[in-house]
Amino acid sequence: MARPENAMEIFRLLNKSNCRECGEKTCLAFAGAVFQGRRAIGECPHLSPRVIERFADARSLADARSDDSFDEPRNQVAALDFQQAATRIGGRVQGNRLTLKILGKDFSIDDKGDFHTDIHMLPWVIGPFLGYVLDCRGREVSGEWLSFRELRGGAERYPLFRKRIEEAMRQIADRYPDLFSDMAHLFRGRQIDSPFDSDVSVILPVLPLVPIMICYWQADEGMDSDLLIFFDRSADDNIGIDNAYTLAAGLTQMFEKLALRHGVPIDHPHLN
Repeated sequence: MARPENAMEIFRLLNKSNCRECGEKTCLAFAGAVFQGRRAIGECPHLSPRVIERFADARSLADARSDDSFDEPRNQVAALDFQQAATRIGGRVQGNRLTLKILGKDFSIDDKGDFHTDIHMLPWVIGPFLGYVLDCRGREVSGEWLSFRELRGGAERYPLFRKRIEEAMRQIADRYPDLFSDMAHLFRGRQIDSPFDSDVSVILPVLPLVPIMICYWQADEGMDSDLLIFFDRSADDNIGIDNAYTLAAGLTQMFEKLALRHGVPIDHPHLN
């Protein structure tokens, strides 16, 4: 299908039931949000996978093309041997596309440098995706968890990471009790017995060789709640400190929007 020219073209694909299962009040509101890039077409529970795939192909990401800061790495990725890259980074090749799972969902780039996906095309997704494809050394996940400050180059940046990411995410978790079950359900996360005695621990498969673990301690007997984010030791070689920060900040933004969609007030400044 051709790329939609307006929200009404997206609206025509919907069943117009105004079921609100997507979180919007009407199908027309959802169509407008998709057209503006705030929602993904796949968030409608009534669309067939075939329609979602056709729409994703049509997007092919003219949106991402508008950001020329990604032109050079995108062209570098397009020039790679996709089969060799897929073996190194845990992806797969489908025709002329290199495909990875990001939070359990397919994200592809073709040999012309165009993206194909039905998830939101945001800089915090695109940048780490390209960096991962180009620079990931293919180190196996070790199961040894490190805080951000323990990663190479993380110590000097940890105060900002603590304030803008861990503290912001803790505030969301304090007010949104379903956050962790929604993480598991929506983003292919899995809850585990915590290696750090936290009340809740969820591992998110952000990229094939880049899991992130989020641990949350509830407030108890005069002690404030706490939340810490951990990376596998392999993150140093598979994603690097800059993209690790970007991914964690992006997750925080995403969880904030999820909470707001469920009517949970968030009083910290929106992260940029």
